[in-house]
Amino acid sequence: MQPIELVVFDMAGTTVTDHHEVERCFALAAAETGLFVTDERILAMQGLAKRYVFETLWKEQLGDVHPDVNHQVDVSYAAFRGILENHYATNGATPTEGCLDTFAYLHERGIAIALTTGFYRTVTDIILEKLGWLDGLNQDRVGSPNSLIQLSIASDEVERGRPYPYMIERAMAMLGVTNPKAVINIGDTPSDLLSGRAAGVGLNLGITNGTHTQEQLESYPHDLLLASLVDLPQLVDNRYFVVS
Repeated sequence: MQPIELVVFDMAGTTVTDHHEVERCFALAAAETGLFVTDERILAMQGLAKRYVFETLWKEQLGDVHPDVNHQVDVSYAAFRGILENHYATNGATPTEGCLDTFAYLHERGIAIALTTGFYRTVTDIILEKLGWLDGLNQDRVGSPNSLIQLSIASDEVERGRPYPYMIERAMAMLGVTNPKAVINIGDTPSDLLSGRAAGVGLNLGITNGTHTQEQLESYPHDLLLASLVDLPQLVDNRYFVVS
């Protein structure tokens, strides 16, 4: 079996506890700026780059070639950024169940940890700082084998965010991992699973205690759906050789 060298984790809903605050912040920004969207539609687009989501929804409301689309996207996205940044700066963030134990397990086995997110860098850093996960990362958000995480990638640092594979591929390149079969991808949204398939990872996992249930994730490409990160260490022990 291929040794595992890297695990790529989503943030909100996977490693960072999600109380649906992202959807609420998105809904507030939409309502403030005249964008009509249902809660179900917002949930379905979780994990995607947030500016892309506003662009998609405004095109649905106004039409693809409407001259006001770009302006409305700018207005809604700016409102969302302000609401979201204020939320995390005020309320902070907490790790999900099993997250820190899973990180410790991977550290013990020399497996790198990369965090990817549909957030942009500013709010990503607010969350990482609140958690203490910025410690040991350099200006490019690359850490050392001894830092809690080895890499953070935000959606505005790649050509396209999820469902495209570019964040996973960037993580591999920055951490010197050449074979996608040496990578585990794990997330709680359809776009997480779609990006893992597009990257050709060795194990593409969904997690069902985040923003989406097992029933909502079952139809998307995955190898397994886990109840929480608590289940990941045993899965790696049982199915894969690891780097010692």
